[in-house]
Amino acid sequence: MTVSFDPDKKTVVCVGSALVDILANEDDSFLEKAGAAKGSMTLVEEQYIEDLLSKASSPPVTVCGGSACNTAAGVGMLGGSARFVGKRGRDSLGDIFEQELIRHSIEPYLFHSQTPTGRVLSVVTPDAQRTMFTCLGAAAEMKPGEIKPECFKGAGIVHVEGYLLFNRDLMTAVLKAAKESGAKISLDLASFNVVEESRDLLNRIVAEHVDILIANEDEAFAYTGIRDEEKSLEAMAKEAEIAVLKLGPRGSIIKGYGETARIEGLGDGSALDTTGAGDLWAGGFLYGLISGYSLTKSGQLGSCCGYEVCQLIGAKIDDAGWQRIRELLDE
Repeated sequence: MTVSFDPDKKTVVCVGSALVDILANEDDSFLEKAGAAKGSMTLVEEQYIEDLLSKASSPPVTVCGGSACNTAAGVGMLGGSARFVGKRGRDSLGDIFEQELIRHSIEPYLFHSQTPTGRVLSVVTPDAQRTMFTCLGAAAEMKPGEIKPECFKGAGIVHVEGYLLFNRDLMTAVLKAAKESGAKISLDLASFNVVEESRDLLNRIVAEHVDILIANEDEAFAYTGIRDEEKSLEAMAKEAEIAVLKLGPRGSIIKGYGETARIEGLGDGSALDTTGAGDLWAGGFLYGLISGYSLTKSGQLGSCCGYEVCQLIGAKIDDAGWQRIRELLDE
């Protein structure tokens, strides 16, 4: 089964926070002292990040990121039409962020603020899990009134990161404008604690707006309250045309249009860093859908992108990795 799109609407528009990632490799005790649950995302002030960095055991690595931006990069690097909508600061980090968008074949649609560009400290523990401390900065100032129909011109899919649930008015404005554009709407649930804190809003917007619902095991459990994988996916599929349950190294299960696709994981399950794995998975999957691939082929492409990004530090895939992914496309 493939999804049909208007030939004039082949762009994947990704909406989210424009952030710069600061990656630090630390052990579990670092998180315990910070009082953070592993795998969570916590909104903090910039000074909080600076204080944590002062306690880091080694210098961090800085790369451009943000969930929706990473997904857009996946689409763009695969040769698809990608656009990112977000808000940056009028600073050097904002300049770097915008240049990185262009380098990854992403069309920037950026609003500007005098507030510094947002940043996120991603603490990577030895099991390759990442725990995030996010200072949204300028990204938090994106306003509902700035979301215009032009944001979604030519969009076949609008992909929204779940972190926007923390800004309810903005999330509602994005979904409304995206739906009016005629695009299919994809929502990544982002983090289990985001789901837990936004459960009431999610109940409404998924039923009214979302066509493609993407979650990992913890996020799906937080959303459905069902631990059994099959039943949890079934519950998600009742509310969206396509439901995705990502199972980490075990692969994924995709349900839509009366079909169920089971995608096997790649490699031996080892990972250096899982930062961006779900985002790049979504990039490959959405590129597959808008290119007319089956659910299975799209899921395999997503799995390949998610696997490759786990082999490096940061939410980026190197040239050799992209070459391996393109070989999958050529098969």
